[in-house]
Amino acid sequence: MVAWKNFDQLESYKALNETECVDLVQALTAERVKNYTVPMAAGMSYNYAAKQVDDKILELLAKLSEEAELVEKFKELYNGAVINTGEQRLVLHQLTRGQLGNAVNADGVDKRAFYVEQQNKIADFANKVHNGEITNEKGEKFTTAVQIGIGGSDLGPRAMYLALENWAKVNGCFKMDAKFISNVDPDDAAAVLNSVDVSKCIFILVSKSGTTLETLTNESFVKDALAKAGLDASKHMIAVTSETSPLAKSSDYLAAFFMDDYIGGRYSSTSAVGGAVLSLAFGPEIFARFLNGAAEEDKLATNSNIKENPALLDALIGVYERNMLGYDSTAVLPYSQALSRFPAHLQQLDMESNGKSVNRFGEPVDYPTGPVIFGEPGTNGQHSFYQLLHQGTDIIPLQFIGFKNSQIGTDVDIQGSTSQQKLCANVAAQIVAFACGKEDENKNKNFEGGRPSSIIIGDQLTPESLGALLAHFENKVMFQGFVWNVNSFDQEGVQLGKVLAKRVLAHETEGALAVYSDLLNI
Repeated sequence: MVAWKNFDQLESYKALNETECVDLVQALTAERVKNYTVPMAAGMSYNYAAKQVDDKILELLAKLSEEAELVEKFKELYNGAVINTGEQRLVLHQLTRGQLGNAVNADGVDKRAFYVEQQNKIADFANKVHNGEITNEKGEKFTTAVQIGIGGSDLGPRAMYLALENWAKVNGCFKMDAKFISNVDPDDAAAVLNSVDVSKCIFILVSKSGTTLETLTNESFVKDALAKAGLDASKHMIAVTSETSPLAKSSDYLAAFFMDDYIGGRYSSTSAVGGAVLSLAFGPEIFARFLNGAAEEDKLATNSNIKENPALLDALIGVYERNMLGYDSTAVLPYSQALSRFPAHLQQLDMESNGKSVNRFGEPVDYPTGPVIFGEPGTNGQHSFYQLLHQGTDIIPLQFIGFKNSQIGTDVDIQGSTSQQKLCANVAAQIVAFACGKEDENKNKNFEGGRPSSIIIGDQLTPESLGALLAHFENKVMFQGFVWNVNSFDQEGVQLGKVLAKRVLAHETEGALAVYSDLLNI
């Protein structure tokens, strides 16, 4: 059995606090850049040469990993232990893309077989839509899939769709447009509905419980639009939900595909939550390739050697930065426009998972836990918030993501270099500029440097590399939660606002809540 201890109870905590971080201005040499790299799945690599660690600190991080039993805890997780202590649940999102350990049975069901069954059902449905076996009431093919969901039912699937949309078009795999409705703000649903031909849309309602306020409100908004167009909503909607939800056997839907309580929303992109929309948009074969990339990366996360486990190493360096160096934010900076919504997904993944001030037993912790996550694609971000990153009073660690080749496969030579070369030149320049800085007598032009970063480098953003990228960050967040001894798999912080909102709508308010309700004319 593994031991669950607070970070500050470990010997490694004291040892790491007594170390001095690396002076990046002096340390970032060509040799270091070559050597400080760990292979990832799908031909990618994680380079941490511009992080404030050296061999001594890496040795201490390896001891931390061993003392905190991080890989052993991961093995407990994928072999079916109740890791989500807040809700007394298993944590099985890795099982949606492969079997890492023993067969996991829950509720009398082999869960791997259950997830594969749902994937097969989705694949069959998507193929029938694509070949015209399932059509609208006029016998016309559906051309657009519209996902209705919020939080993990929107952010991950939307980010994955946008990441592969252009690639699929270039490679002849694009089947259907996909749109997303998430915000309960009626302007969100209206904007999507005004941009599509509703008669040729399949709407995917995603709600595990079947009771999510925003999602059901938007479903009603969509049903009203379909009715006004003279269309039968039940011929245009499918549900992704749990088998016990009120949506599961409803005649309001063409089909229902199932998830369960063992996969949190922010970890659900490789389940039916992402599977339905991605299989409809690109075809089941592309979704399967995405899963394969994630499964390959998951296997690396089982390695106890931190220099052969990129997610574990990334996690440990992040813990060192958060707890020993006192950095409270991390910027995720993909130099790929296709990953435009990936930072938003990671924002939820990380902050909803590890934004906790009590440990897995409900006891307060005396050290910082999850960082603030934000980001935008480069080079756009360079013309936005990089000023603060370079010369602000706070040091913010950076996680770059870059690809050697674009998704379009062709490019234009402009002034001696292609657009992709210009993009890659910018990310290389930024890493060195942040780390090494530049001395100038004019203090307004002086760059202190010492701003740490890592970069994940791939050949091209493909289904496999996207799956690996997703799994890398999921596993990184998991390992950090293990170090901090928090439960990364519940999200009670989301609930209080929901409860109070229901009170407002029921006009059961008093005090400040009542006055705010009046101010907003509710």
